[in-house]
Order: sequence, then C-alpha cells, then structure tokens
Amino acid sequence: MSNLFVFGKTVSGNAFTDREKDTAKLVSNFRYGVNTFLLSPRRWGKTSLVKKAKSVAENNKLKIVYVDVHLCRSREDFCERFASAVLTQTANKMEEWVENAKTFLTRFSFGVNASADPSSEMTLKLQIMPQEQSMEDLLQLPERIAKRKKINVVVCIDEFQQIGFFPNSSQFQTELRSVWQHHELTSYCLFGSKKHMMETFFDDSSKPFYKFGDIIYLQRIPVEYWVKYITDKFNHEGKSITAKQATWIVDHVEGNSSYVQQLSWYVFQRTKKTVDNDILADALAELVDQCVDVFEVKTESLTAYQMNLLRCIADGNHTGLSSAKNISKYNLGSSSNVAIIKKALIEKDLISVEKNNTFLSDPIMGIWLKRQ
Repeated sequence: MSNLFVFGKTVSGNAFTDREKDTAKLVSNFRYGVNTFLLSPRRWGKTSLVKKAKSVAENNKLKIVYVDVHLCRSREDFCERFASAVLTQTANKMEEWVENAKTFLTRFSFGVNASADPSSEMTLKLQIMPQEQSMEDLLQLPERIAKRKKINVVVCIDEFQQIGFFPNSSQFQTELRSVWQHHELTSYCLFGSKKHMMETFFDDSSKPFYKFGDIIYLQRIPVEYWVKYITDKFNHEGKSITAKQATWIVDHVEGNSSYVQQLSWYVFQRTKKTVDNDILADALAELVDQCVDVFEVKTESLTAYQMNLLRCIADGNHTGLSSAKNISKYNLGSSSNVAIIKKALIEKDLISVEKNNTFLSDPIMGIWLKRQ
C-alpha cells in the first residue's frame, strides 16, 4: 500500500500536487539547455519538483542527472560524486558507464561499489589526484559524454550551497563557472535547502555564478489546491474532513509542503470517521513535539536579542520589526541592533525575507516559541 501523505522524502505520483507551471517551466529549461537556479525556503518541495520535471523531460536524446552533494566536504568529494552520478546516469547499463570511465577518466583509478540489493544504485569510487588538470577532466565529463553520444545532458545538483563551506570556496566556484559556462550540450540546475546562501551565489556581481542562468522562485502552493488534495485523500479512505478543517491544517504550517503532508497524516491517524477540533489540536501538538529537539539545538547558541526577535516574528510581526513599539515590547535594543540581529538570523537560516516581509524559516518553530 502506498503512503497516503508523504513527508520526509521526495514525493511523486498522486502525492505530488499542483506545481504545474513550475514543472512546465523547469521542463522547458531542461529541454532547451537553460541553466537554472531553483530557490525557495526549506521543505517546499524543490527536490520533488526537479525529479518530477526529470520524469517528464528525459528521453533517449536528453539525459538528466541528479546528484546530491549534501555530504560533500571538499572539492574532491564534490568532483567524485559529480563524476559518479554523470557516468552512471547517462549510461543504460554498467558495461557502458565503465567503458566511459575508462575512456574519459584516464588520469584516475576507479572501482565499482555494488550492493547485493538489486534495487540499490551502483556507484563509482574514484582515486582523485590533486592536479588541477585532473579536476577539470571530471568537470568536463558530462559535456564529453554528450558529444560522444550525440545527446544533451542536464546535471541537477541538490544542496549546492555546500560548496560555500569548502576550503577555498571562492576559487572552486570560479573553477566550476570557468568550465561549465563553455558547455554547449550540457546545462545545470542548481538548488539547495539554504535559500540565503543560494541567493548569494547569483545576486552578487562579485560572485562567480552571478547571472549564470534563469532563476525560478518557488511560491507556496495555493490553499485551494491543498484543500482539495487533503479532502480527496480522506474521502478516498472513507473518512471525512471539511474544507475549513483542511484550510486550518494548511494555515497552521503556513503552506509548508512537507508539514502540510505530515500534519495531515497525524490528523488522519487520529480520525475514525470524522475530524473534530480536538483531533486537529492533538495532531498539531504531536508535530511540535516531533521538532522540539531540533529547535533546541538550533537556538541554544543564540543571544537573548536573537531569541527576542524570533519571538517578535512568531507573534505575527512580519514588518516594522525595528519600530519603537516592537523594540520596547521585545527588548531589542535599538533599530540599528535589530538590523544586525536580523542579518545574523538570516545567515543562520532561521528567518527569511519575502517581499519585504520577514518570516520564520520553520513555521513550527513559531508555535514552539509561543508554547515556551
């Protein structure tokens, strides 16, 4: 039996709702070789969207490679994972991608990591030499394979902001841009969970990836789509939830895609036949409890001023944070101090700014702060 409400992993099939316009735009960029930055706050479904677009756009003449660099801690880690994904996902069978490795990676020794589980993906383990020329060989790999096979390739890199933490990050970014900007048959889709860091890559004219490609800002899925999605799921299983109650679910997690799915599941589990207010309240309390440890870790090193500003935002103050009223009520010091606090919290990915409105990056944290 498939999951009714999917959270904590990418969604597909019937669990993927709306995003028709975003999917169409991303598919078009893939098919026409347009480099793309995909931006949104965390848990809004970027990875699911990319995989949906991949499933729609990919064909014999267009190979779409997905690589997650979340665990990479150096340029060597990045290049190894990059090359492994490109080799394995542009070939139809193991013999083909091993042959490509022998052809294009003559400077490297490599081995194949295979699991006994036939459903597991095989990966390539490279022995990377530190020479600059060998690094460029890895970065040129998708373009060389595309030319040999007479196809187009799109490389989608998840958690791309990790390169910002690498030693000599600026130099590495320059190396990537200097190679990738000359590719004719290969394009790139770059996205990650830290919106602020991703924005710094392309909106600063001094940065290597400035104006590297198209920018897609994901918006919240409209409430009416979620309401239909939730009520249909309940009805299909012989349970009843009203449109008003479904709207309550969406509103309390501020339309965060992953939390909508998770809270809906908690409500569904508690419901025998019909949802009531007690069920909604208990489900929300469970969701908050699930996140307490994470929130405590994220906030334990914050200053009193930073915690005060978080509480200010949690109370619904999305504009005018530096007003005299808010400074006095929440003990924020001064208007100049508010600007400093705000900048620090943005860099910590605890708050985000959308159209001059400031929000907590995690809406459940706001409920937790109020409960505190």
